[in-house]
Amino acid sequence: MQTTKIPATVITGFLGAGKTTLIRHMLTHAKGKRIALIINEFGDLGVDGDVLRGCGAEACREDDIIELTNGCICCTVADDFIPTMEKLLARDSRPDHIIIETSGLALPQPLVAAFNWPGIKTQVTVDGVITVVDSAAVAAGRFADDHDKLDAQRMADDQLDHHSALEELFEDQLTASDLIVLNKADLVSDEAIEAIRADIFAHLKRTPAVIVSRNGEVSPEVLLGLGVGSEDDIANRKSHHEMEHENGEEHDHDHDEFESFIVEFGAVADPAGFQNGLKAIIAEHDVLRLKGFVAMPGKPMRMVVQAVGSRIDSYFDRPWGADEARATRLVVIGLHDMDEASIRSGLTALGG
Repeated sequence: MQTTKIPATVITGFLGAGKTTLIRHMLTHAKGKRIALIINEFGDLGVDGDVLRGCGAEACREDDIIELTNGCICCTVADDFIPTMEKLLARDSRPDHIIIETSGLALPQPLVAAFNWPGIKTQVTVDGVITVVDSAAVAAGRFADDHDKLDAQRMADDQLDHHSALEELFEDQLTASDLIVLNKADLVSDEAIEAIRADIFAHLKRTPAVIVSRNGEVSPEVLLGLGVGSEDDIANRKSHHEMEHENGEEHDHDHDEFESFIVEFGAVADPAGFQNGLKAIIAEHDVLRLKGFVAMPGKPMRMVVQAVGSRIDSYFDRPWGADEARATRLVVIGLHDMDEASIRSGLTALGG
């Protein structure tokens, strides 16, 4: 029976939209519900998993947080996700709910389809797919797509490649959703929110629910218990990748368009200068996303840094562990042609 299945919520959204913040808030307001987390990172430093472990929520114990760091979850479903789910379901004490946070570069559709796997479908159902949107970024035009203008440019110069992997990913994440969270609404006007809402629906055939949030503060009662059974509706959520294959076009979904690397150095003596330097490096090299932990002399707690575009958020999350090296470690994510050597050099210089 459907009621005997464990509900699973897939949380997707572009880099820096606020998925981890949303989950932190959910865990701290879970009211006794035991939640298992499966987190898919892009890059080798498990920032999101470490941040969630430090939130102190009873709803999610240490052994209920599982990180998949072998690549994008949509490309490693058979190798990583299916075995992880099977191990989770084989436990004597099973969770009340499963939350899956995809990387910002993942297509949700292959993941949702994986819930039709015979060993999983009888035990778990997709309660819903939630897409978190960075309202401020969209309002600034970073992920808006003027199709008519692009078509005109193609007609004018067929030697130019105007295809945007970022636009395509963003639209695919919206297409798969049952609930869209327009996050960071405090950074834009009410008029901008309505414009974003209208633009989203102009690109979708389906009509998912839309809510507005600030700082990822959405009640678990709103996010959990949607009861959609999204895996049974996968045919209506096709990605660009799937549609292009149906049309006979050759298109590989890989992440050659994106690169990530880790920069590690010592403590940061000047926090204000550090953040100003980060802004300059991000702007100069068009870094999509930067996140990690910062050590500061004389500070017993580590500082979490999350940056998307020119916006940088930082806060102290927990004391450094006795066995931890107090070092600054940052993950940098950008397009494949970013100048890694210059970015690495610039960031390391900020630790002086």
